[in-house]
Amino acid sequence: MLFTLKKYIGGMMLPLPLLLLLIALGLALIWFSRFQKSGKSLVTVGWLALLLLSLQPVADGLLRPIENTYPTWQGKQKVGYIVVLGGGYTWDPNWAPRSNLINNSLPRLNEGIRLWLANPGSKMIFTGAAAKTNPVSTAEAGARVAESLGVPRSAIITLDSPKDTEEEAAAVKQAIGDVPFLLVTSASHLPRAMIFFENQGLHPLPAPANQLAIDAPLNPWERIIPSPVWLMHSDRVGYETLGRLWQWLKGSSGKPGQE
Repeated sequence: MLFTLKKYIGGMMLPLPLLLLLIALGLALIWFSRFQKSGKSLVTVGWLALLLLSLQPVADGLLRPIENTYPTWQGKQKVGYIVVLGGGYTWDPNWAPRSNLINNSLPRLNEGIRLWLANPGSKMIFTGAAAKTNPVSTAEAGARVAESLGVPRSAIITLDSPKDTEEEAAAVKQAIGDVPFLLVTSASHLPRAMIFFENQGLHPLPAPANQLAIDAPLNPWERIIPSPVWLMHSDRVGYETLGRLWQWLKGSSGKPGQE
């Protein structure tokens, strides 16, 4: 119950729903009250914020410092496990397997397979419980897609009970102990994930995937025209900021491995 409530409240505090609520409140004041000046101010602030967060320089400027915490893993240290954290998914057996991994999940899996190939004899660990209306867990969906891409089932471990990153860290510790492993998740999520895993006494090697903030050249119009793509980048900033705040409230500091 608490987990579901946290998801609903947290979801409504992300940029798009929060700004839409702000604009809706402003419109309500304009149409149904005598506080029209306040209503116009709320609509204006909400519209301007939505505009700015939908621009590439603003969105990626906010996201880049989070994503740049850890570089792409190019290390030569060999490991026995590659842990790929769960993300968005569905499961429709009529789809191409990879189509079932949505949002951040497919880039995580792709990076996990790259690292598995670089570590012969290692095992891939997929984590994540089933969504409320889906009989297939996040972990199992990742395992099936990896298997369809050539990873043998004997090289795959699924941990399908954890519902969030903190529970994933505890499940990984129970499964493999404190041996070093590569921790694969989205670049924006990795700083927060490292805190949870190191607070469990584990020794993860950070392996970011799904980098979104763009430093490479873009067409000029892509930088100045608002786009839902850039708004999604701002959404990641909001999501991780809320996640770090919740982490802090529960007792973890802003630095991995420290209380």
